[in-house]
Amino acid sequence: MNSPKGTFDILPLANEFWQQSHLWRFFEENVYASTKIYGFEEIRTPIFERTELFLRGVGESSDIVSKEMYTFEDKGGRSMTLRPELTASVMRSFIEHHLEQKSPLHKFFYMGPIFRYDRPQSGRYRQFHQMGAEIIGGKSPLYDAEIIDLSLYILQRLGLTNLNLFINSVGEKDSRRAFSQALKDYLPEDQLSEDSRKRLSTNPLRILDSKDPGDQALLENAPKLTDFLGSASQDRLHLVQEQLKKWGHATIIHPRLVRGLDYYNETVFEITAGGQNAQNALCGGGRYDGLLKLLGGADLPGVGFAIGIERVIQALIAQKKAPTFPGLCSLFLISLGDAAKSLSLNLLKDLRRDGISVVMDYTGKKIKDQLKMASDYGCKYALIIGDEEIISGQAELKNLASRESKKISWQNKAILKGDLI
Repeated sequence: MNSPKGTFDILPLANEFWQQSHLWRFFEENVYASTKIYGFEEIRTPIFERTELFLRGVGESSDIVSKEMYTFEDKGGRSMTLRPELTASVMRSFIEHHLEQKSPLHKFFYMGPIFRYDRPQSGRYRQFHQMGAEIIGGKSPLYDAEIIDLSLYILQRLGLTNLNLFINSVGEKDSRRAFSQALKDYLPEDQLSEDSRKRLSTNPLRILDSKDPGDQALLENAPKLTDFLGSASQDRLHLVQEQLKKWGHATIIHPRLVRGLDYYNETVFEITAGGQNAQNALCGGGRYDGLLKLLGGADLPGVGFAIGIERVIQALIAQKKAPTFPGLCSLFLISLGDAAKSLSLNLLKDLRRDGISVVMDYTGKKIKDQLKMASDYGCKYALIIGDEEIISGQAELKNLASRESKKISWQNKAILKGDLI
């Protein structure tokens, strides 16, 4: 029996290198370290929510809601949906727990699986994983800059290079309305793709995000959203760029950049590795003032981003920045005989209590087989104890990489620990 189409297992030593669990731990550990530096706290929300949350929050005209949601009816007849994104869930949690009463500003981060029914392809799966962050309550353009700076810091801390930061503004509601009308007047409906013809009446801005080559050709000389921005939106975009420049980040204005979710306004951005290409996109986000109020909460501004974990790990591999398998333990205890096994079991417990990662074979395999087990585990050393070693107090410590050996006192835990640490 195989896993469902568009899903995958994360294993200690998977055939696909990017599915190996040590790479995922590497990503997660860097996220925890990075978000702590920036003062973000973790939030975890359910994997499924009431469908209404995403209809209202994400927007019924979005591809996510119209095509890609995993929706089901529970035994109580309620419509539920596996979360297709996480911002709406964070907003629901914020409202439910009255977090606006606890502080004027909130900085959250999260990691977890996301579900969208889509055609599986490289970098795109039906269950995939995101890391994201949100700042709720911060209106200043400096919060836009900070959320972008955090996303870049995480990616750069992981070791990624050749990152491109594309930025745009989708402005306020009046600007978007005027631009949408200009776009409708300009685009020949009969030449658009089927999806874009539908978007022309529901949400013309989404046509800018079309991957259809014909649509993109039609958009080359189309009106630009930046030409419809009010002065306040233009000033915000300029201030965000200026602050990012001061923090050492180059920005590229991308006038057709929009996000795939309806709740965005003002600043939007995308980070790619190696050029502007949908499959190179690692991170995207922007400002969503009004979303919290739309969902029944306080009228607080918000800005955030999401990073695709699969794509980041694959980018690390492509750039040869992915860490190799670190091994599961420091030491493999090889016991030869019943007396050595009893002694090794006590030593096993003592070393583990002292924080040393140790494993051993309990079945009495031959020394050759135990050495192979030690290599399979990725252990750095093997300590061989038999009857002679018990009498002499000296055991053989074998470096499994160099194959060099030396005698050490297994009774002196300090000496043994010194070699292992």
